[in-house]
Amino acid sequence: MARTPATFKQSDVTRAVKAVQAAGVTVGRIEIDPATGKIVIFAGSDAEELKSNEWDEVL
Repeated sequence: MARTPATFKQSDVTRAVKAVQAAGVTVGRIEIDPATGKIVIFAGSDAEELKSNEWDEVL
């Protein structure tokens, strides 16, 4: 199976995160669509919220 090149670079993600932080917003989570390279950054409001995960109890 041939490997397809990434549609985004680490520098793209770094630039987006730095821009969000410069705006005074805490980064909570980042999602990247590997097919399109779409980067979505979710604001984080609480450190405890980031630690908990619904799958923690399942696993």
